[in-house]
Amino acid sequence: MAEIKYSKALEKLEDIIKKIENEEIDVDELADKVKEAASLITICREKIEKADLEVKEVVDKFKEE
Repeated sequence: MAEIKYSKALEKLEDIIKKIENEEIDVDELADKVKEAASLITICREKIEKADLEVKEVVDKFKEE
């Protein structure tokens, strides 16, 4: 999956979940949508972890000063 912003990934994930909950996804599409959702979750998790690390680095720099 190409580079995607966190907000867009989250929006797509929420859309997939909504469609699954409302039974709007055909059984033939379900496996593909679940795989896409898993990929989007991974992207979101990685972005959160990266942001967390960057914030910790900034905070640590302030503590050193």
